[in-house]
Amino acid sequence: MGGWHEDPLWSYVYPWLVEHERVGGAIWRAGTGSDLSLMAQTAAEIGTLPRGSRVLDVPTGSGVALRGLRPGQGIDYVAADISATMLARARATAARLGVADQVTTAVADVGALPFADASFDLVVSLTGLHCFPDPRRAIDEMVRVLAPGAAITGSSLFTDTGPRYEILRRVGTRAGILGPMCSTAEAVAWLEDAGCRDVDLTLHGGLGYFRAVRGA
Repeated sequence: MGGWHEDPLWSYVYPWLVEHERVGGAIWRAGTGSDLSLMAQTAAEIGTLPRGSRVLDVPTGSGVALRGLRPGQGIDYVAADISATMLARARATAARLGVADQVTTAVADVGALPFADASFDLVVSLTGLHCFPDPRRAIDEMVRVLAPGAAITGSSLFTDTGPRYEILRRVGTRAGILGPMCSTAEAVAWLEDAGCRDVDLTLHGGLGYFRAVRGA
């Protein structure tokens, strides 16, 4: 994921924005045109899963999606990232939220996930797809590890959100924290090609929120 190996400044800014909802939300809205609370709404699906379920969060980063996990929920939450530094922060977040007993971490390349086919009941990828060097391969891999009938959900910057967000994309690319990205049409097509149905992708400012279900 390019600059993520080098622990970029954004890896500190992003979780700070999430933790400081009022100020962070205003900054997020100014920069992305989107509502930061949509992240929490996306992560909230984690908290609806029954005991014994398995969740893959990739890239976990500092553990933003962990806010959807409930203490005592009794699920197996795998936080995966290519950066060992990010995984250390995710473990700290899990401890702070009281869910560390349900969380394991794994150094993993999303282009070659070290997990068995159909082994997860939910895959979450918040602000991750735009970081990956090969977003189509990432989608194929994330869907591969989904059980039939299970969902993949997340958020991403997309290339077709208009000129207002072109500066955001250019700056992120030059900083090494954004990959080649993709358009919304490409993401939908790749999810469908990977075997998903009920694909929904909704734009909110410069970000798109997606959810799809793996077919039988």
